[in-house]
Amino acid sequence: MDDNKDAVLEGVVFVGETLGPLFLNDPKTGDAGAAFQALAELDVDAAAVEWPFVDDEEAARDLGLMKEGLAKGAEDDDLVWEYRRLFIGPAPKPAPPWGSVYTDRECVVFGQTTLELRAWMREQGIERLVDDKTPEDHIGLMLVLMAWIAGNRPEALDEYLSLHLLTWSSHFLDQLAGVADQPFYEGLARLAQASLEGIQAQLALDVTYPRFYR
Repeated sequence: MDDNKDAVLEGVVFVGETLGPLFLNDPKTGDAGAAFQALAELDVDAAAVEWPFVDDEEAARDLGLMKEGLAKGAEDDDLVWEYRRLFIGPAPKPAPPWGSVYTDRECVVFGQTTLELRAWMREQGIERLVDDKTPEDHIGLMLVLMAWIAGNRPEALDEYLSLHLLTWSSHFLDQLAGVADQPFYEGLARLAQASLEGIQAQLALDVTYPRFYR
């Protein structure tokens, strides 16, 4: 494997490991406290130059939104309740974080695309990151899995991205950015979208997009 391919894979690992936990963890009670703290103290311009797959201006804008959203700390009520509104409930989520909600005719979790992802993982010998009662197609889980595949099973990365993640990620992340009332989550959605689209371009992946029902 040449040096450029190694660098691309390292960038994919970085994106997945950095952004995935921010979709999965409550800022106040979750396990990503160190990540939130690092973002709150970030030198935005310097970080934007180093962010892979995204042009400096876009990265600076998105990271700036995230830092702005953390101005009062990760335990700020506005940030915490926004996470719970977007990702936990109990009220209906304005942009649910599971792929099958958008690609399944019935707009349900554990839809056909979830089952297809589960079957693909089984065929590849890739273990679930969560128990079988949790849908695998949560955006945060899929970003973390993307990082794991890039680091451990790079030969499967293109197929994973083109068949299971990139098919719906931009559609969802665009919706999430539009409904986020707190700048941190708007910036997170936009940075994740730009990063994934940049990875798609870097790897020259041909993606067939499904019909979206939401």
